[in-house]
Amino acid sequence: MRLRGWVFSKVAAGFLSSPSSWKQKHVCALGVLAVSASMAEEAKKLAAYAAVDNHVQNNQVVGVGSGSTIVYAVDRLGRWARQLILQHGLTLSDLDRHPELDVAIDGADEVDADLTLIKGGGGCLTQEKIVAGCAKHFVVIADFRKDSKALGQQWKKGVPIEVIPMAYVPISRTIARRFGGEANLRMAVSKAGPVVTDNSNFILDWKFEHAQNWKEVNTAIKMIPGVVETGLFVGMAERAYFGMEDGSVQVRDAPVN
Repeated sequence: MRLRGWVFSKVAAGFLSSPSSWKQKHVCALGVLAVSASMAEEAKKLAAYAAVDNHVQNNQVVGVGSGSTIVYAVDRLGRWARQLILQHGLTLSDLDRHPELDVAIDGADEVDADLTLIKGGGGCLTQEKIVAGCAKHFVVIADFRKDSKALGQQWKKGVPIEVIPMAYVPISRTIARRFGGEANLRMAVSKAGPVVTDNSNFILDWKFEHAQNWKEVNTAIKMIPGVVETGLFVGMAERAYFGMEDGSVQVRDAPVN
């Protein structure tokens, strides 16, 4: 099963060269789908709008992720990517041509008090982490349901880990033995067999039992042969915007080390 489509390409960076009269800045991304206009969706929109307004400027290279919240960031940048390209002369690019991004904006499955993230519920964790790592500033947008004091309070599906298919069994056993819990192969919903990422790999979902030193655990898991990437984003996000139930937007900055 192929995870996530895309609007026009799988690139995650684009360059804007727009007329000064156009106030919205840019779009590019792994694709997303709009969902219902519930309270949570309105909260996502509020967070996305605030992040774009505060962090995106003219003539910047901007990376955008693939989560459901990103549709509202795209909307703030302009109604639809195709219309933006045709009407405003935007140029979609890639990391070969623009290896350094001015800002990356993405959602998260869960955000803790230190802005450590769990990402990868949709399966795009590796590409999303590459984009975030190439950005001078990485900003997270989320609704109130994604905000936790500690990872695991809200997101119960575990930490996604992208792995080489031939190694998923020994990796899952190693993770369970060293860190507790269980790491299960993610299975497809609409077809038989495991989920296959855009990189042709499998995903393990590690359901951990207790809080960890996430920086150490992330490094240790990545050192296991066959692990491609984890859905732990540690020390990467500098600010998070949370759309709240009451219509406000709460802002949290990463702790100063």
